[in-house]
This record gives sequence, C-alpha cells and structure tokens, in this order.
Amino acid sequence: MKYPGNIKKTYKQVVNYKNRGMELEDIINEACNYYLEMDLAIIYKKPTPIGVVDVDYKNGAVINKAYFKEPSTLDYNGIYKGKYVEFDAKECHSKTSFPLSNIHEHQIKHIERIIRHKGFAFLIISMNSEYFIFKGEDLLDFINTNTRKSIPYHIILEKGYKLNYKYHIGLDYLKGIEDIYFKGVVK
Repeated sequence: MKYPGNIKKTYKQVVNYKNRGMELEDIINEACNYYLEMDLAIIYKKPTPIGVVDVDYKNGAVINKAYFKEPSTLDYNGIYKGKYVEFDAKECHSKTSFPLSNIHEHQIKHIERIIRHKGFAFLIISMNSEYFIFKGEDLLDFINTNTRKSIPYHIILEKGYKLNYKYHIGLDYLKGIEDIYFKGVVK
C-alpha cells in the first residue's frame, strides 16, 4: 500500500504456533460438555501428567518450571453405552496425507491394548477442513501392512467416518461412535 509521499508500508504477518491444534480440541470439548449435560456419555479430556519444580506464588501461583512425569496416552477417555472409549485429536496441515510421525509409539501400543480389551480406540483427524474418525483397527492395519510414513488422504476418505460440526453440540463424534461401533456402518 502506498501512502502520501510515495511511502510504501509493508506488514509482516506473525505466525504463532503456540496453540496449534487447540481449535480441534475446543470443538471436541464443546461436544464432551454437551454429551455430559444431556447424560449421553461421560468423556473427558485427560490432563497431561506433569511434575512441578518451581512455582511463583507472588503472581498468583504461576508455574515457572515443570516436566512431563510420563508419556501421555491418548487425549480423551470415558464411557458410552457401557463401552470404554479412548481417542486422540490430531490436526494435519498436509492436503495429501496424514503423517504417522504425529502418533507416538507408546500411543500405538496403548491403542492395541484398548482394542485387545474390547474398548473403542480411534483418532479424530482434522484434515482439509474436514473431520474424521479413523478407527484404531484401521490405523494398526495400515501400519502393519504398509511401509509408508503417512496415510494417504484417499485412505482416510475411504476408511474414515466423516464427522459434522453442529452448532449446539460441537463436533458430533458420538454419532460416529454410534454408527461405526454399534450399528456396524462400514465404508
């Protein structure tokens, strides 16, 4: 843009990665609260296990130094219709594939254990402005039968269950759980 005196003013866009992924968690949290209020399911965001080293009590108990006590498992857990549910929220900025590096080895082992004990384990993936449930069984199958380091978008479209955002609910993942696990809707 040129200002009087032929002065060109430029603006540098500041990119902040601080809370990347929070938008997905926000709409999932909105749904969790709705489901709890309506007594449909009890599903909570799990806190990250941290150990506090240093706290500044002068400024209202601000944590200055902390460490992760242990690797966290998946982001959310709870119960729906008598079944244990656990899932992780993952955002992907690639348009063509979901990087498996977004999932840690201990999380994969945790998903295997949940499935072995007949619980529901899955990922909620945000990709290309769409939301999907990607079943833990499909994730494990892909990892065990492919050498790729990412899941192609067409596989997520094929095997994933597309979720919708609803104004009064948030991201309605319970509809996906119902259709996939209780009604056996398969793509």
